[in-house]
Amino acid sequence: MTQRILLITPPLIQPNTPYPATVYLKGFLNSGKIDNKQIDLSLETLLSIFSKKGLTELFKYSSDKINSFSDNALRIFSLSGEYISTIDNVISFLQGKNQNLSQLICDDQYLPQASRFENIHELDQAFGSMGYRDKARHLATLYLEDLCDFITEVADQKFGFSRYAESLGRCASSFDEIYAALKERSFTDCIMLELLENHIKEYKPDMVVITIPFPGNLYSALTCGKYIKEKYPDIKIEMGGGFVNTELRSLQDERMFEFTDYLTLDDGEIPLLKLIGSLDSENPDSSEFVRTFMLKDGKVVYVNNEESIQNIPMSDAGTPDYGDLHLDKYLSLIDVVNPMHKLWSDGRWNKLTLAHGCYWGKCSFCDCSLDYIGRYEPVPVNILVDRIEEMINKTGENGFHFVDEAAPPVLLKELAIEILKRGINITWWTNVRFEKTYTDDLCRLLKASGCIAVAGGLEVASERILKLINKGVSIEQVAKVTSSFVKSDIMVHAYLMYGFPSQTEQETIDSLEVVRQLFEAGVVNSGFWHRFALTAHSPVGLNPDKFNIKPHQHKFGGFADNDRFYDDLTGADHEIYGDGLRKSLYNFMHGIGTDFPLNSWFDFRIPKTKIKRNLIYNSINKEEHFERLLNKELIWIGGLPLKRTIKQKGGRHITEITINNKTSVVELSETSDICDIVYDMLLRCSVKNNIPDFIADSDLIGKRVKSEDKEIRKYRLKDLKENLRPYLNIDFESFCKSEFMTDLFETGLLII
Repeated sequence: MTQRILLITPPLIQPNTPYPATVYLKGFLNSGKIDNKQIDLSLETLLSIFSKKGLTELFKYSSDKINSFSDNALRIFSLSGEYISTIDNVISFLQGKNQNLSQLICDDQYLPQASRFENIHELDQAFGSMGYRDKARHLATLYLEDLCDFITEVADQKFGFSRYAESLGRCASSFDEIYAALKERSFTDCIMLELLENHIKEYKPDMVVITIPFPGNLYSALTCGKYIKEKYPDIKIEMGGGFVNTELRSLQDERMFEFTDYLTLDDGEIPLLKLIGSLDSENPDSSEFVRTFMLKDGKVVYVNNEESIQNIPMSDAGTPDYGDLHLDKYLSLIDVVNPMHKLWSDGRWNKLTLAHGCYWGKCSFCDCSLDYIGRYEPVPVNILVDRIEEMINKTGENGFHFVDEAAPPVLLKELAIEILKRGINITWWTNVRFEKTYTDDLCRLLKASGCIAVAGGLEVASERILKLINKGVSIEQVAKVTSSFVKSDIMVHAYLMYGFPSQTEQETIDSLEVVRQLFEAGVVNSGFWHRFALTAHSPVGLNPDKFNIKPHQHKFGGFADNDRFYDDLTGADHEIYGDGLRKSLYNFMHGIGTDFPLNSWFDFRIPKTKIKRNLIYNSINKEEHFERLLNKELIWIGGLPLKRTIKQKGGRHITEITINNKTSVVELSETSDICDIVYDMLLRCSVKNNIPDFIADSDLIGKRVKSEDKEIRKYRLKDLKENLRPYLNIDFESFCKSEFMTDLFETGLLII
């Protein structure tokens, strides 16, 4: 019998692009020819609420509470007719349709405005005279956030635009509060369950698989599970995802299985495959299950058959599949004008993972003992680019977010070369570690392949703390790397941390000074301060004595078991610094305040920084020794080089190499011997295979270097040095700094 599997992303989550969990599972199930369907119940619920019908129901639902409204809620309610008449047009605009509406929105007379509009300042400066669409999307986002505030106050306190009942899922050691909240249905629940009912009736699944990536999805996932259990008891339910993998690894509370049949950990492919295989049996053999919690004889048991295959290789997991999802209905929002921050909420991105886990996997604050981080497995580059091409063909979208913990630089280099070789035009961004591998030239290569932004952890900008974190980078290194990205026009977002165990007040202020200098130098575009959180699966949580902290006595309530509370025996009172750090960073991101004294961000006395004023400047301008470059590979990303001999007056002949780039032409002259060697090098090092045969076989190039010849060995800088040795009258380093070679490097010759 063919089993039918319904994959669900529950409310609420970022509405600009699908969360990839079901997309990945669908691709895997497709490869095994298992009947499946995926739905984004989060987006569907949001669109149902933010519609003419939904808002009419909302205002009608809340009308009997009008006497308890705040002034802001009363204003929105009094403008309900304006909201109802504009909502469908606004949603259509945010979906990329009806773009002519942008000027009307920007005219300031179209959208009803409540409290979210009170803090608008200098929008024209932020978006420019030509930025009507971005400005309109920002205003439309504020309009939706006003409605979100109204819903939270008068209809559903648990509601959030990209999260739902998040507070219930955070630090929920006991299931009691969540269990109590699930007894009644909210305004949002009723809308969500009506949509779920329609899908179940239409598809008639044998199993429903619900992903719970974040605390803000837990409540709605359980609400869906409860509904299915009560109305469709024959349908099996499986839940998994990021929240389950980190928080529920010690689950003991039997009540959880009033909402699901199975809870699975880590990669979902094999556990799901085993569960699907049991659907045909009235008495399935649960001993075959993998990484699965279930209820047996009224008790929670964890089954993990060690003899079963534990993981599907990343290369065999199938291409992520966005089928069934309505990609034209996602909302492109702009809640913050910072261009780097826009990537998280603006535009739809195909999600793809380059490698399982983190290639570094040593940071002491990170849950690196867990499989999704600790087990590193890269995907072969040819398979990755095959998947990129397949996803472009299926979705019609060429924007990609590589969702790795930290994309490996060597893999990114190979990926960029393969993208250029195939002539694929994509835009992509990802997470990285700011390690020294990212040189100016590697960043130029990544930019040429379509990279527009990276995000990485600077964490605590203190050399002592960075070593304690085991970050594997230094402040000088981070500055150099971020500079390389920005010089290549790649935006940089920095994850920042404060309150790491033993961090002193001095180190906090010094860290802020480093951040100030990074923004002052223009080598970081945006950032975010996170307060350090202790987790059970991190090296700090596993070895608290090493970090001189004293964990509080842990009382496990049978449900979530990850977050830990502790006393820092040597550090500062970290809580008091949060507001000042966030306020300063907000201003830095808007180009304000890098010349302000650090104490202006705090309302109490702070120590003077011990960081040298020119620390970041000196780090950025530190040059690499030339000898270290000789073993590096030469790569040509410039245009088609043409070689010709020109006869000058007096009968003297010179050789000239002409390079036609998309927007410029570069002419380089040298002796014929040198030009012949350099020209041959350019052909061998070119990563672009988009030269038409009628050009490649013509006299324009002179000879064609076959692709198989290019693979014999890499062409390194030392090879060029050796080949040029008989013809140079100056040392090789001086030649590399000559006008001839400088022009070549600037035009597209990379040393990587």
